[in-house]
Amino acid sequence: MKVYEALAEAFVREGTSDVFGMMGDANMHWMAALADRGVRLYEVRHEGSGLGMADGWARGAGAPGVVTTTSGPGVSQLATSMIVASRARTPLIAFCGETPLGDEGATQYLDQRRFAAAIECEFIHVTRPENAQEAVRRAFYLARTESKPVMISAPFDVQVAELDDYDEDYVPSTALIEKPRLLPDPARLQAACDLIQNAKRVVIIAGRGARKADSGEQILALQEQTGALLATTLQAKNWLCDRTDFHVGLSGLFGDKASMELLQEADCVIAVGASLNHYTIESGYLYPEATYIQIDTAPHLVMGNGKTADCYLQADAVTALTELTRALQERSVRLEGFHIDAVRQHLAARLQPPAEYVREPGRLDPREAIWILDQELPGEMGLVLGSGHQTDFGTMLFQRSREVLSNYGMFGAIGQAPLIALGQMVARGNKPGFVVEGDASFLMHLSEFETACRYDIPLLVVVMNDQGLGAEYHKAKAKGLDPELATISTPELGRVAQALGGGGATVRTPEELRAALAEYVAAPRPTVIDVRITRQVLSTPYRRIQYGEDV
Repeated sequence: MKVYEALAEAFVREGTSDVFGMMGDANMHWMAALADRGVRLYEVRHEGSGLGMADGWARGAGAPGVVTTTSGPGVSQLATSMIVASRARTPLIAFCGETPLGDEGATQYLDQRRFAAAIECEFIHVTRPENAQEAVRRAFYLARTESKPVMISAPFDVQVAELDDYDEDYVPSTALIEKPRLLPDPARLQAACDLIQNAKRVVIIAGRGARKADSGEQILALQEQTGALLATTLQAKNWLCDRTDFHVGLSGLFGDKASMELLQEADCVIAVGASLNHYTIESGYLYPEATYIQIDTAPHLVMGNGKTADCYLQADAVTALTELTRALQERSVRLEGFHIDAVRQHLAARLQPPAEYVREPGRLDPREAIWILDQELPGEMGLVLGSGHQTDFGTMLFQRSREVLSNYGMFGAIGQAPLIALGQMVARGNKPGFVVEGDASFLMHLSEFETACRYDIPLLVVVMNDQGLGAEYHKAKAKGLDPELATISTPELGRVAQALGGGGATVRTPEELRAALAEYVAAPRPTVIDVRITRQVLSTPYRRIQYGEDV
């Protein structure tokens, strides 16, 4: 058996079903061996895009995603997307071909070990045939246990060598991993009960870790016991919002004023699977009088205000919340807290659209566009949000209960969201989903819309198009610089999408937007809706940051 065949077989034993990337001399044998074993190969137009899709696949499947490149320039194309995946703590394997071992004069030679370190990626080198299978097992083990990307670098000459001692009884990394539930320390559990018992107004902040642990029922039970408001971090946006009248949306920079007015009254914050970074707690200004209880599987964390929690429970979310609720019941602790009619009415008002929108001929108010999207697209359609000024509107204003994945804060790289959305949709059986991006962000990887068309992935891309670099436009304006330097005209992206083989429309009125959405919902296929929006509306986070306005 050839080494590349053994490598491919090990990937299949590890559960690999989909691989994204581009074929080249140094990975084609391995890709062919995967295809022979029934693995689906998605040929993309740029290696970095393939990694973005593998990132989304991993987030959608809850298992390591796989991307592949050839040697040298194929590897170097991974840089930005790899750092995004690393910052997002995505389990991911990059199978990278390499020039023949030791041949530093080869045209495509790159010191791939040093490059991997620079882009925040673990590195495993296949230097001998007999190490090939163990390299795959170790890579998947690291990706799964440490939730990080790992590069397997396989020199071409090693790949085509014979493997004499092939292990037919390959043991996958999953067989080596045990995930026992972390139990909360009894003394700290009682300390947490003391803090809650002495509180009057409790807020629970649910983060990505809480959602991943599927701890929703336990959170709702504790919320009922303590009369708490329920807020989420950006990575758990809208989670459980259809299960309680006392959901305040996002905690922090992207929260609305009505919610912040309530959150500032909290005297006890219970964080579940949330790191409480400076965005979530506004560096401590959002909860000025609160004590903190933090539940997480990670070792003790420092919060965004530079302090540690008053009580830290390193434990599994489901177990810790169950035990905390039970202990409170044993003490007969039951708080009314925020659970009163006045608060319910206050929160209901925040879900209403603005009294009026900005009207500019041929341009929509971005807030109205988001409101229409939220109402017209079914709740079962998942949403991926990008980064940048135009996606701030969606980050704040989408209110309907649906699964939301945000790429905000992951290295600050624009253009990643459509790639992540494509990979996530593949992992979930190509169910319809949508992404909201800015025009500059979408155009950065426009070629991958053709990939969506080629594989019939029914992604809806909503481009919030202000014909410019929106963030830079508004920052320049706030700083007294010429904002016109950040404007860039764009073609009608709906027509571009049609030329690439998909559906598309360019819309300038609410009626046109509703019609385009209805067409997609009736027959989902790869589609771009180019929503021309006014530049006259500044997003709430930018008004806060650039002008210090309380909105």
